Amino acid sequence: MQKHEFKIEDALLDLQRIDKVLPTLNEAWSRSQIQDWIKDGQVEVNGKKVKSNYKVKLNDQIVVTEVEAIEADIKPENLNLEIYYEDEDVAVVYKPKGMVVHPSAGHYSGTLVNGLMYQIKDLSGINGEIRPGIVHRIDKDTSGLLMVAKNDVAHRDLVEQLMAKTVTRKYTALVHGHIPHEFGTIDAPIGRNQNDRQSMDVVDNGKEAITHFNVIENFKNHTLVECQLETGRTHQIRVHMKYIGFPLVGDPKYGPKKTLNIGGQALHAGLIGFTHPRTGEYIERTAPLPEDFETLIEQIRKEEA
Repeated sequence: MQKHEFKIEDALLDLQRIDKVLPTLNEAWSRSQIQDWIKDGQVEVNGKKVKSNYKVKLNDQIVVTEVEAIEADIKPENLNLEIYYEDEDVAVVYKPKGMVVHPSAGHYSGTLVNGLMYQIKDLSGINGEIRPGIVHRIDKDTSGLLMVAKNDVAHRDLVEQLMAKTVTRKYTALVHGHIPHEFGTIDAPIGRNQNDRQSMDVVDNGKEAITHFNVIENFKNHTLVECQLETGRTHQIRVHMKYIGFPLVGDPKYGPKKTLNIGGQALHAGLIGFTHPRTGEYIERTAPLPEDFETLIEQIRKEEA
């Protein structure tokens, strides 16, 4: 059992729902997970249990009791995952495009977690029975590297690094349009789209979201960019690039109606770097673009030469 204590000192959080606030204080927690903990009486404010719609106030003292995970009832599967780094504490794993990170209702096989449970015997239990070892996520149709925690001490340390914005996360993206400048920073808060709760958008009351980008190569009607995350909001790069007028190629949710049908957004998490929780050594790994992404770039290059 692990207790997490917070004090509300940020005026921007004043009078916001507690089930929205807590995921901003710990990126490893989802809103649905927080709601379950509140129902189970694991969240107290000023010594009293609260409901999900409780609106926090400045100087509120919040205690979240995280119960040790029950052994996962998820079956290990041999998915031949590529392991880029592994020791007794952490691993860096490659997730191919089209693979879901963790199981969810009605989808309990073929996920990254199923493969991890087959190839890596020890995984942290902090995120519950269906997400062992998962510290952060990338979208189903985004390929690339993820950090995995093999024990709870490593898990907490990696989450703290994410919250402190010290983890290096670089992505390659192909976007619509010709970006006229070499680099830029997008600092725009992200939250739920008010008209479509399944989508994210730049909204005034959203969570802080910062994306840095550099142009790798310009084409006539497209641009290849490298994006570096400072924060890690849901669909952050996809939302931010759309916001500045350069949506990702193939993106079924945020891209234009006339985009290339490539089975999902052209986005690859190609670099991850972090400080090792035990040794303090900086660990960095890179993964090359998948073959279909390379083929797409070559196609664009020839057509727009």
